[in-house]
Amino acid sequence: MDIIFEILLIALLATGSFFTLIGAFSLIRLSEFFKRLHGPTKASTLGVGCMLVASVGYHAFSGTDPQPRELLITAFLLLTAPISAHLLAKAGLSLRLDERPRLPGGDEDTHVPPRPDGAPDENH
Repeated sequence: MDIIFEILLIALLATGSFFTLIGAFSLIRLSEFFKRLHGPTKASTLGVGCMLVASVGYHAFSGTDPQPRELLITAFLLLTAPISAHLLAKAGLSLRLDERPRLPGGDEDTHVPPRPDGAPDENH
């Protein structure tokens, strides 16, 4: 393979690994449900997508059989991640997770979106 193409694949893998790490870190470190939901769905999708593009590129240019598996994984990931994030957010809103008490020792901002019914929020 050409050295330029190898550097491009390394860059894609490094970028994908970085975004996947950021998504995992945000899931562990962020304090509230809605904040925890945002990080993994956006960053991890981008990270896994970069890794899959690197895998498709490697198979396409190395002369091995092209694997449709990577394309199916990419399509499945890009279809299911936004839908599952949307459904989790709707479930969180219907369970009124924005009204739950704060975590002990949490001094950080706990901004949550306004309630869907427009009622005032007494906790914040």
